[in-house]
Amino acid sequence: MSSNLYIMKNQLRDQRTLRGLSQADLATSLGVSRQTVIAIEAGRYSPSLPLAFRIAKYFDTTVDEMFDPGEEMEE
Repeated sequence: MSSNLYIMKNQLRDQRTLRGLSQADLATSLGVSRQTVIAIEAGRYSPSLPLAFRIAKYFDTTVDEMFDPGEEMEE
């Protein structure tokens, strides 16, 4: 029996580094932990919809430009 895992590709690291922000600075601005930022950047964690909207608004972009669902992977 296999379960499916969806990997969410995102632009978070690129956008953050373009602006010269540390992971801690971004986490504070978004109201999340630095570990959450690290996990999102690494693709190990997909943010909740409210957090995805906060991230997109923070970077003055849209959710669909910031996040791109990857291909389905079998676990």
